[in-house]
Amino acid sequence: MTGDKLEMFPQSILMNYLRRSRLNFLAFAACALCTLPLHAAILAPEKILPEDTLVVVTAPDFSKLRELYLASPQSQLWNDPAMKGFKDKFMSKWNEEFVQPLERDLGVKLADYKTLPQGQLTFAITQNGWPASESQPGLLLLLDAKGKSSQLKTNLAQLRKKWLDSGKALKTEKIRDLEFFTLPFSDKDIPPTIRKLYAPTFPDGTQPPPEADGTNAAKTELIIGQFESLLIAGTSEKAVEKAVAHLTGGAAPALAEVPTFEANRLAVFRDAPCYCWVNAQALVDLLGAKPADKDAGESPFAMLAPQKLLAATGLNGLKTLAVAAQTSGEGTLARFFLGVPEASRDGVFKLFPNGAKEASPPPFVPADAVKFQRWRVDGQGAWAVVQKILGDISPQITGSLNFILDTANEAARQKDPDFDIKKNLFGNLGDDVMSYEKAPRGTSLSDLNNAPGLLLLGSPNAEQLAGALKGLFAITSQAGGTPTEREFLGHKIYSVPAPQMPFSFSTGPAKSAPASLSYTACGGYVALTTDAAMIEEFLRSSGTPPKPLRETPGLTDAAASVGGLSTGWFGFENQAETTRSAFEALRGAATNSATAPTLSGPLLPAAFKEWADFSLLPPFDKIAKYFSFSVFTGSAGADGLTFRIFSPTPPQLKK
Repeated sequence: MTGDKLEMFPQSILMNYLRRSRLNFLAFAACALCTLPLHAAILAPEKILPEDTLVVVTAPDFSKLRELYLASPQSQLWNDPAMKGFKDKFMSKWNEEFVQPLERDLGVKLADYKTLPQGQLTFAITQNGWPASESQPGLLLLLDAKGKSSQLKTNLAQLRKKWLDSGKALKTEKIRDLEFFTLPFSDKDIPPTIRKLYAPTFPDGTQPPPEADGTNAAKTELIIGQFESLLIAGTSEKAVEKAVAHLTGGAAPALAEVPTFEANRLAVFRDAPCYCWVNAQALVDLLGAKPADKDAGESPFAMLAPQKLLAATGLNGLKTLAVAAQTSGEGTLARFFLGVPEASRDGVFKLFPNGAKEASPPPFVPADAVKFQRWRVDGQGAWAVVQKILGDISPQITGSLNFILDTANEAARQKDPDFDIKKNLFGNLGDDVMSYEKAPRGTSLSDLNNAPGLLLLGSPNAEQLAGALKGLFAITSQAGGTPTEREFLGHKIYSVPAPQMPFSFSTGPAKSAPASLSYTACGGYVALTTDAAMIEEFLRSSGTPPKPLRETPGLTDAAASVGGLSTGWFGFENQAETTRSAFEALRGAATNSATAPTLSGPLLPAAFKEWADFSLLPPFDKIAKYFSFSVFTGSAGADGLTFRIFSPTPPQLKK
């Protein structure tokens, strides 16, 4: 062997050794990793929740939902420099009067919990044996912290310690070999900050004093535990145990095995960042399960019996309710699905258009309309459905309605012996109901609540339908009497003191009833309005067509995202203009303490009116780029009714 070969020999041995060592190390590492307690991804919500789930609201991937929100026009608007004055004051009040006091009450930093939701965040209500037993519906909360599992564990340990340090009772137990702790609590354990925020307020601004003790407070239990990275919290041990069973390999039936849920998941929820599902059939069955009272037939409230209302309205045919939202660069699409199979569709569900019918805005609907809706419903069929519903609820209602119609019929026959209100009125109803609304004429809250609008009823004989309305309004109007008439462009316009009609043209409840209702017949429609100028504009459109709403840029493409313009029900809202009106009305009213608006509602505490200083809002033009328009459609299929709402991304925000 030569010297070169002798030198190469140990090097080759060394290289082979290192190569083998590296392979052995990698093999050893792989084996070692395989022996570590690796955890698979947490199951999807429908595979954790029990089959008796009544309601579920979930974001299967909260991190994704958070990213979508941060990129949304609403989030960009809130963070726009033009909103800084309003935002800073609101957030300052929010932190001073809610966040900081709540943190003192709980002894925690809310920021420690803010980032915990990384995977699914799910809230559910389960039947839990209710009402057949003494059980109450079970509430479940599932929160997947994913990589923040250790932080979740630390937070739960701190919660246990602080609960015990406060002298309160705490019970620890095992559920399928997982440790849970139970916190018994009542209304008196609600943090004072939350209790104060939502406490009822007397007209003088004071609040009722709290109860001296908690002896009458409703008591319940909150069961809390952790499975890998998943927080599990519930008000029922039975409901929690079912969820844990699915997580640990149990074979108990899950929500995913409920056929109606699975059908909705595939058709509505697929890839949705958030959704809501309701087992409507179970809820309807529970509402109608109460046995009928033997004396109910003699009671004046018998018509309000749940069984009777459910049957009359057709709600007992409702199987599911499914709602989902999806966002893309093109916009946001929300879908609402009512699971009412065609074979069991009755009551109010028979009022929905069945089949493809054109529902686009006609040429006479002007481009400056801020709201539009067209419903291709069979008027005569709808009237028959309404009569049946009212008769099934109470024959007395039908009797009262027929009395009004007969009275109006007799009054009209005094001038026209051949008049028949049922034939002239209901026999002349077509299959087209339409309405549109314009922006308010001023910026006051009163103007906002009385925006000009028009309702149009399609008819094969509009003149005869308008004549029939004369007799009806003569009886139902507040002041009574024959409608007044005037000529305009060769058409008769009738006016009558406004009756209490079940429709409204305003964006909100008006403080006083409109002075009069005007209506006329033109172009196959009877047009009705509480704004006289609107009816004149409508009549002018037959000779001088306006720039039409249907030519709004992007409208056709947006309509395609919700199923097109031939579903039988189509609507449009110019959110930029409706928001402009509300924005300027709030800014203007905020400068006048007598008419200053308040931000309140069933979920908003009264304190919000002090936190939201509308005088700090910027002029709308500075933030107009965050608003566009929305369209919606409604359609009927073999499995149920579907409603879609689409809001295109405003042009200036598209990347």
